[in-house]
Amino acid sequence: MSPVLARVACVIPAKDEQDRIAATVTAAKSLPHVDVVLVCDDGSSDATGQHAGAAGAIVVTHSRNRGKAAAVESAVNALGVMEQRDGRPECGTLLLLDADLADSAAACAPLIEPVVAGRADLTIAVLPAQQTESGETPGGFGLVMGTAARGITELTGWTPQAPLSGQRCLTRRAFELASPLAAGWGVEVGMTVDVVRAGLTVLEVPVELRHRATGRDLAGQLHRAKQLRDVTRALVSRGWVSVGLDEVRSAGLSSLLRRRGRPE
Repeated sequence: MSPVLARVACVIPAKDEQDRIAATVTAAKSLPHVDVVLVCDDGSSDATGQHAGAAGAIVVTHSRNRGKAAAVESAVNALGVMEQRDGRPECGTLLLLDADLADSAAACAPLIEPVVAGRADLTIAVLPAQQTESGETPGGFGLVMGTAARGITELTGWTPQAPLSGQRCLTRRAFELASPLAAGWGVEVGMTVDVVRAGLTVLEVPVELRHRATGRDLAGQLHRAKQLRDVTRALVSRGWVSVGLDEVRSAGLSSLLRRRGRPE
């Protein structure tokens, strides 16, 4: 096991997650090999940053919301600055977690082990079936998931089970090869395409994680429209040309909502 790979930095992008972020940070700190937890508070309107800091995370703050990709990049950039400034040993492995995992983040060890052991360059969590906070089945019509999986397959020849999973562990080198990250909600899809195309090893790993699932209400559908827009952009910018009519129409819906003044 490489001593560099065995040092893991956990990166958590977060917006308005004051109710869950402390538990997520605490659970992440308990994971094997994790040396440091960095949270990027991406323009929160609540006390996310304060709660993360109180739980022991190093907090990077965006004064306005800049999106998931920018939050991840800011945290990783801060890690590099800290390592150089303080003479800290390099963390050769990055664990990317969503802020709403709460206590379940403690189950992420299976993501870390293949990377620090050198068996994989990127691991992706496959989550069990989720439920919304009201106990309902989450999800829309599978359009975003299907578009992401189809695009990754057509661009790389590899078909993922969980193309949108934000729970990932990867080497610093793999992160650099995927940088700059695809914007917004396209970050995971763009990363997967870039890492596979670089000839690196990607593994999907079942992990017992729980997060706040998006429902089928209007807010959930608006969220999926934004996801589809960003996923489609990430795929097209990497050469994908098989964009179907449904994808274009849904991405157009997001643009229309934005023009009407709905928040990003």
